Amino acid sequence: MAKASRAFVCQACGAVSPRWSGKCTACGEWNSLIEEQAPTGSPALIAIKGGKARLAVLGTLASASHEAPRLPTGIAEFDRVLGGGLVPGSAVLVGGDPGIGKSTLLLQAAARLAEIGFPVVYLSGEEAPAQVRMRASRLGLAEAPVALGTETNVANIVATLGSTAPPSLVVIDSVQTLWSESVDAAPGTISQLRGCASALISQAKTSGSTLVLVGHVTKDGQIAGPKVIEHMVDTVLYFEGLSGHQFRILRAVKNRFGATDEIGVFEMRQDGLREVENPSALFLNDRDRGAPGTAVFAGMEGTRPILVEIQALVAPSMLGTPRRAVVGWDPNRLAMLIAVLEARCGVRLGGHDVYLNVAGGLRLNEPAADLAAAAALVSSMSGKPAPEDTVYFGEVSLTGAVRAVSHMDQRLKEAAKLGFARAALPQAATEGDRETKTMRLLPVAQLDELVAWFATPQE
Repeated sequence: MAKASRAFVCQACGAVSPRWSGKCTACGEWNSLIEEQAPTGSPALIAIKGGKARLAVLGTLASASHEAPRLPTGIAEFDRVLGGGLVPGSAVLVGGDPGIGKSTLLLQAAARLAEIGFPVVYLSGEEAPAQVRMRASRLGLAEAPVALGTETNVANIVATLGSTAPPSLVVIDSVQTLWSESVDAAPGTISQLRGCASALISQAKTSGSTLVLVGHVTKDGQIAGPKVIEHMVDTVLYFEGLSGHQFRILRAVKNRFGATDEIGVFEMRQDGLREVENPSALFLNDRDRGAPGTAVFAGMEGTRPILVEIQALVAPSMLGTPRRAVVGWDPNRLAMLIAVLEARCGVRLGGHDVYLNVAGGLRLNEPAADLAAAAALVSSMSGKPAPEDTVYFGEVSLTGAVRAVSHMDQRLKEAAKLGFARAALPQAATEGDRETKTMRLLPVAQLDELVAWFATPQE
């Protein structure tokens, strides 16, 4: 028998190399190559091997289609992110930092489904059954009829799931602990992750069960190993939160059955995760009223408008290269905004340390936060507080122009609902039929107009 060939596989990107090196040539990651068994045969030969094939069924774009059925979990924020609930036969990957609350959220969802009569299987590869039962008791879910196990061998899991009526939900916590005897690699490696996930997803789609896989994340916040798995599953969710904050944010980054960039907001308590129905009021609950360096941003997360406070501190620097520290926003975006303020508005920030923070642990990804961040920076630099009753949103270009953004009506309605009286927004937003009876619109065409407001405060 020919000896099985070996290869070195990058655990960050999955690239294969014939020899070991300290740095992956594909993604640039250091010390990520691990020796594994190389696949034999070319993909083309593997695809046609096995004898007679069956013809694929082809349709047209006009063929009748049906909306995917939904299985609500009873947790409204979880169902919102999923697009209305779990889809039978789908695969969901949930990632997050250790201790963020992934297991707590899924145990609560599994218990609620089991309590209303749906069969649920919860398999934990990291905790003993006694530990899971202790968590369930603390959450008040000890009486929920959830089938609990601790198996990590994929062959045993598939055989167990196939021996009874298909469960409605199968939770695997976590995918990094799974292993298969047919894969010559350690648990958690790319080969094991790909092989085990493929077997479980195939079983779920065949039986109609919803499969939820829990994944760990790396130090830079990406799910460990599974860019491979992210392409295989139907939905990818990230559970986010900063240490020291009780708020948790569930964010969809891929969803074949719903909108992406949708978020659900939770609050971690002693008795588990509690849904937050009005995130804007929660994020603004403890805001610093009347303090220089703060501005309220009216943002959008998926289909939901959210108001959040942006805090800035500009202080004289004693260093040759001033510091630029950002929490919750893109550092490159801040650098660009500082350059525009310097070049187009005459705001001299080159000799100052700049610190920017998004309150509440939320991470902003949209460019509409430019105007609010600029207001916070100018307010801190001038020492004059921004008006408490004003919200800001708009994208700033490199020429200093303030550009229109999407979903302006939803942003204004959310701000008006929370009692804000004025909105600083792009001038293009006021040129249509947009009218509001409760808010005064303050159009901004160029960023230097905003700077002039702080030099001569508006009444």
